[in-house]
Amino acid sequence: MKPNIKNIAVLTSGGDAPGMNACIRAVVRTGIYHGRNMFGVVQGYQGLINNNIIPMNARSVSNILHMGGTILKTARCLEFKEDAGMEIAFKHLQEKEIDGLVVIGGDGTFTGAKRFGEKFGINVIGVPGTIDNDLYGSDFTLGYDTAINTVIEAIDKIRDTADSHDRLFFIEVMGRDSGCIALRSAIASGAEAVLLPERETSLKELITKLKSGASTKKSSSIVIVSEGNKYGGAYDIAKAVKRKFTHYDTKVTILGHLQRGGSPSGFDRILGSRLGFAATNALINGESMKMVGLKGNEIGLTSLSEALSGLSNYKLEDDLLEMTHVLSI
Repeated sequence: MKPNIKNIAVLTSGGDAPGMNACIRAVVRTGIYHGRNMFGVVQGYQGLINNNIIPMNARSVSNILHMGGTILKTARCLEFKEDAGMEIAFKHLQEKEIDGLVVIGGDGTFTGAKRFGEKFGINVIGVPGTIDNDLYGSDFTLGYDTAINTVIEAIDKIRDTADSHDRLFFIEVMGRDSGCIALRSAIASGAEAVLLPERETSLKELITKLKSGASTKKSSSIVIVSEGNKYGGAYDIAKAVKRKFTHYDTKVTILGHLQRGGSPSGFDRILGSRLGFAATNALINGESMKMVGLKGNEIGLTSLSEALSGLSNYKLEDDLLEMTHVLSI
């Protein structure tokens, strides 16, 4: 028999991602539409421990679709990793008779949600909100599309100055374990090379490619560096290349947290709305310990365990990898 969920709380945890506010809005309004009492947890799992849980109504989420970040704030909470911290969080949910929880975040968020649900039997549904696109069970995670567009816009501007001065730019993007942002932004911006965590490109191979471009009169070169590649960050790689390849004036740009911010793209606003709507409906329909995700153009459910196996299951597309070589000649 499915549980009769009456009170639902929503939180965002870990790194923020554009589109989280669209998702919060959809979760809250879908629950209210179905006659449920809705709550927001301020500052993620830390907010559960601090009892920073506030009632929300339809007006609580007005005019937030276009906003980056998260109106509920977020935090990384070491205390929630311990049983004692989880017990405090569960006690606060019990006090407010909250029997359903929607968590929006990445792998760390889902790891906490999985342990919390298993230990205390709380009904939990996850929404994949991370710019890294590294959770199994969703073709796109919330914020990924906006992050790529932000990176591309920055690279387009850098390209202008690179062309004007015959410069070689190394641009570091986020992606400690996943090269999704680096790969797609490299293709969309016409980068000459890309260094990824999932695929080894030797410095010798990179230098050979840059020399080939210089020999065919390329006036500038852009190299995208995913922060998790094996040779280190963009500064380390630029230094190593500079010693062996002096054709260009070499510069480094680290985009950093610029990639997390900004107004979400239309795609992420719609995706956040679809996932939030589906997450609340899943709870109401008795689902738990699952993640909602986009598969093809349909919203589906994946167990949190499967979703967390994403890094071992996800494979960068072969055609995109080949394109980085073919289209950059």
